[in-house]
Order: sequence, then structure tokens, then C-alpha cells
Amino acid sequence: MNDLIYNLAQGWERWISSFLPAWLVTLIDDLLIVVALLLLVILFVLAFIWLERKLVARLQDRTGPNRVGPYGLFQPIADTLKLLTKEVITPDGADKPVYNLAPVLVVFGPLMGLGVLPLGVHLIGADLNIGIFFVMALGSVSEIAVLMAGWSSNNKYALLGAFRAVAQLISYEVPMVLAVLAVVLMAGSMSMQSIVKAQNPLMYLIVMPTAFVVYFLSANAEMARTPFDLLEAESELIAGYHIEYSGMKFALFYLAEYINLFLLGGVATTLFLGGWGGPFVDKVPLLGTFYFLVKDLLMVAFWMWIRGTFPRFRIDHMLSFAWKVLVPVGVVLVLLTGFAVWVTDNYWIQLAILLPGNLVTLWIALELLGRDAKRAGERDKRLALA
Repeated sequence: MNDLIYNLAQGWERWISSFLPAWLVTLIDDLLIVVALLLLVILFVLAFIWLERKLVARLQDRTGPNRVGPYGLFQPIADTLKLLTKEVITPDGADKPVYNLAPVLVVFGPLMGLGVLPLGVHLIGADLNIGIFFVMALGSVSEIAVLMAGWSSNNKYALLGAFRAVAQLISYEVPMVLAVLAVVLMAGSMSMQSIVKAQNPLMYLIVMPTAFVVYFLSANAEMARTPFDLLEAESELIAGYHIEYSGMKFALFYLAEYINLFLLGGVATTLFLGGWGGPFVDKVPLLGTFYFLVKDLLMVAFWMWIRGTFPRFRIDHMLSFAWKVLVPVGVVLVLLTGFAVWVTDNYWIQLAILLPGNLVTLWIALELLGRDAKRAGERDKRLALA
């Protein structure tokens, strides 16, 4: 009973293998994993939609959903039914094969990423030895889908949104990969389970706090959420690359955003927050899944708080922040981590190098940002007076 999930899986495996060939057992197991992940995704997406609407409403002194069900709990279900029954319209002049394929591909990447996310001690779809590389590589699939959606819609606003997607998403992938690379160097593995196990006794949030900040900001931009939502800026581009999509096709873009929220929060949990690690997990492994979901939920709530708090960036400021701030900081962190790993195998000496190095790097970056903001303010003031 200490590891209920693992024992149930082993019992199921022994029972089904007793009367079915091995290839069919593998196929059935894979299908069950896919169905379980899809059900988990749908459940969490509905929960996140309700949570975000309630949380942002409280931040803005509103009530949020309160009509359908107690505390508005059934409002996401009502919204889903509405989207499913809406008419799907394809604009004249659209490249129909590409236009119809884009919503499918935009969901494909995040769903595949969930397959290597370690939700518990033994609860993982596939423990690949290149798990984190696999997740990072899947990000390019969503970018291609966004570009396909904007290009095929035969709409200038959608096309501009797609071009912004290329600029923003690729720009912020670079610092995100650098932050992940620092963790991989420290853990000595790209396996997600191995990275979790390497965070003992201290999670990497404590060892490499600046790497966590770089990842957190880059992930926010990769999800195109406020203040990095220039891809679908309503005040400028109406709805950006998915302006011509309606009904279920639009719902797939909406679904992809919240799957990404869960996935990137889970990656942050795995890389920096110790994943499923926590007290008494060695005695009761099922607790690991609870710890993972709580940490992931905290990450998601933090991103929601940012969405309800900060205004949108200007596109030039946003790209400058990626290339002039996050990328140099990421390069410094990779070099610092590589140096610490090269110098010694002793964990505590590595910690004595990495923690002060991370804090000094963060302080220098904030100092330079403050000076640049001050100069920009003075320049704007002079222009206003002129």
C-alpha cells in the first residue's frame, strides 16, 4: 500500500501478460497512458481556467464566475459546451489544409511533453534519458503551428501575429535552454527522474536561484501570457495569429495555452523545486505525486498573479530584454555551473561556488537594468521638454 500506483501497475501488467502477446500488451499499456494523460489534462485545464478567472477577479476587486454551479465551478464546463456548439468558419482564400492542421499541431507539442513529465516516484509515461531535451525540442512544433495558423488565415492581423511569434518565441527559447543547460550540467543527466533525484539534499531553486528566475521569465514569454502576450495583443492585432479561428478550432489554441501552463510549471517543478521529492516519500511513494501537483499549482498560481498585475511590454522592449539581459545572464550561469562541476565533485563546494555566483549575477543584471531604465526616463523627459 505504500506505493499504490506502482503495485497496481505491476499487478495489471502480470495479469494482462498471462493471456495476451507481448506486442499487444505494450500497445494496450501505451493507449491507457495516453487516455490517462488526456483525462488528467482536461481536468487540470478546466480547474486552471476557473482558478485563473477567480484569482484575477479577486486581484481586480471583482467576484469572477459565480452563476453556473456553486462558486461558479461549472462555468468552464459551460464555456466548453458553448465552444463545441459554435459554428466553425473557414475564411475565403485560406490555405485549408494548413489552416486546419495548425490547431492540431499546436496541441500536439505540449501533450507529447506530458509523456516524459515525472508526476511521481514511478508515475511517468516514459523516462527518456534525454527527457528534458525532448521537452525543449517539442517547443518548436508549437512555434511552427502558430506560424502556419497566421500564414494560412489570409488575414493581415493573423500574419503580423505570426511574425511576432517567430520573433518572440525563438528569442525566449534561447535563455530558457541556457537555464535548463545549467541544471543539466549540475545534475549530470538529461533524464527528468535523474534530475529530481539529484536535488538531494537541496533543491536547485536554492542552489541556482538566478537560473530559476531566467527560466521563469522565459517560460512566461513562451506561453505568451501577460506581460509577454504581444502575439495576440487585442489592442493592436485583434487576436493575433488565431483571429480567424472559431468554435472547436479556437478551443484547441485555448487548450494548448493551459496545457503549456501545466507542462512548463511541471518542468520548473522538476528542474528547480525537487519534483516529487519531499518528506516521507521514501516510506510512502504516493506522497510524491501530491508534492509534485502542489508545487506545480504554486508555479501556475504565480504566473496567474503576474497576469493580473503587470501591464504589457512594448515589442522592442520585450525583445531587448531577452537578448540583452536574459541571454547574457544565461551564458554566465552556464559557464559558472560548468566551472563548479569541473573544479570539484564535492556537492557542498559546488554550492559554495554556485549560490554566491548566482546572486552576484542577479544583482549585476538588476543594477544594469535600473541604470538603463533611469537613462531612458531622463531621455524621454528631455524629449518631452523639447
